Amino acid sequence: MEVKMDVRYLRTEATMAFPRGRLLAVRGGRLHVLAPDGWDALGGRAEHARPMSRAEAEEWCEHVGWDPRLLDEVPAP
Repeated sequence: MEVKMDVRYLRTEATMAFPRGRLLAVRGGRLHVLAPDGWDALGGRAEHARPMSRAEAEEWCEHVGWDPRLLDEVPAP
C-alpha cells in the first residue's frame, strides 16, 4: 500500500530572471524547485519563500504556462 505524503508549496521572491518567483515544494522534509524539465531536489532551506496554497500553486503554473498536473509529481524522499 502506498502512503501519500503531504506536499507544501512555497514561492520565492521575484527576481529579474524570475519575475513571478520560483515554485518550491516540500515533501517528506525534502525541498524541490520546479524547473522546465520537472522537479529538482535542493539542499538547504527556503528562508525567504512564502507559503502558498495548492490553488495558488496551480495559478502560478497556469500563469507561467506550465501544466498544473506537475504539482502531483513532486518526488517522494
